[in-house]
Amino acid sequence: MKVFVAGASGALGRPLLKRLTEAGFETYGLANKPGSVGAITDAGATPVLGDALDRKSIFEVFDQIRPDFVIDQLTSLPSDPADMPARLPFDRKLRLEGGGNLIAAAEAFGVQRYLQQSSGFYLDGKDGLANEDSSLRVDAPGHIGESARMYAELERRVLNTSALAGTALRYGFFYGPGTWYWREGPLSDRVRGGDCPIFGAGSGTFSFIHVEDAADATVAALTAPPGIYTIVDDCPIVASRFYDGFAKWLGGPVPQQMDAQDALTKFGEEALYYHNSLSGARNVKAQEVLSLNSRQAPWFYAL
Repeated sequence: MKVFVAGASGALGRPLLKRLTEAGFETYGLANKPGSVGAITDAGATPVLGDALDRKSIFEVFDQIRPDFVIDQLTSLPSDPADMPARLPFDRKLRLEGGGNLIAAAEAFGVQRYLQQSSGFYLDGKDGLANEDSSLRVDAPGHIGESARMYAELERRVLNTSALAGTALRYGFFYGPGTWYWREGPLSDRVRGGDCPIFGAGSGTFSFIHVEDAADATVAALTAPPGIYTIVDDCPIVASRFYDGFAKWLGGPVPQQMDAQDALTKFGEEALYYHNSLSGARNVKAQEVLSLNSRQAPWFYAL
């Protein structure tokens, strides 16, 4: 069986390609840049040059490969989360327009199953943890709301196509090599330097997932019943507690707490919302159907 992965050289894409090839799938990865070719080849997959934003290019790729499955992991994220507001317009364009080209080609060339990356961290759990029935936070301020509306559109599109069996994978915040939440990178440098305050009480809840555990669950989703799956670990964590553990794990100082009004004045409504209003999520369905077996994040051992 042939699997085509878009976003193949990303932090999740690399372990995903490896898992797919190990599982016996004939695996192809979309390479938009020459530098992506080596990463895809090193993971044991076949790189295919193409541009998701070029509809003709994508149709030519699908005509050549004729994949049975498509996994859409398209993203354009900066190395520093602080740069996300500036990158968001192109990220949205790539996922909505580029992903639209992918799903149109999948429909045209008889793809059996289409897996779509979605969000397990911008869900509205009301007064508890979110699950597959929870809605996305489309009314949230700033780029949180913009991203939530984008994910809602991606889910609507993949779950309502009559030509494909569509699945939306609601991943938690990724951690592991190549992600924001690891030992290397601008965010980690700021935390080690004591330059990452907690805004207000830090009472929101975060859910994470290691990229390798996410890759395992994604492979399982190829042959599981279509629908929505929330792929997060077993340890939702209050934001203030996360930043404390993350700082200790990195060897940095205890994060300072900034008064909510000061945070609102200096950093805006979105920053305060991010640290105080997000819901964690449950992974019961992913455990039962996808046999998700998630590890505990390393910062828990530092608490």
